[in-house]
Amino acid sequence: MESRFRIEDPAGAGARREAAVQRLRDETGIDEAMIDALVETFYARVRDDLLIGPIFADRITDWGPHLGQMKLFWSSVALSTGVYQGRPMPKHLPLPIDARHFDRWLEVFAETARDLCPPVAADHFIERARRIAESLELGVATASGVMLAKGERFVRTTQAWTPD
Repeated sequence: MESRFRIEDPAGAGARREAAVQRLRDETGIDEAMIDALVETFYARVRDDLLIGPIFADRITDWGPHLGQMKLFWSSVALSTGVYQGRPMPKHLPLPIDARHFDRWLEVFAETARDLCPPVAADHFIERARRIAESLELGVATASGVMLAKGERFVRTTQAWTPD
């Protein structure tokens, strides 16, 4: 029995991906140098942030590998390169975070993207970041036993961590 999901022409699939990636690069102006600058600057700002910085500081001691993974992640998200093979949802589920943290993450991300990127590229990054935050918030809520209705936000019933 022949599978409907087998790629008949793997070389052709690779060429189609390359063309799609190039089309996104041409439309947005995004390249690896821009992704590198965005990730480095964003996480530098995150580390200094009073609300979300401590969440990261409690879990990341060696930032080099994390930043490397985030650059692969954003290459895959922004340009569809497929270079990131991780699973971000399970890493976020146990974190003591809720809508406030996702909102702040997105605020810092959007500010960074607007500061560093041309408007088309910034819009492209920010829209994807918004979708990621929404998806992760939904996942964290569900893992916490809360089913969110459309448009509803997840706020922990116990006090989430906030700075002193």
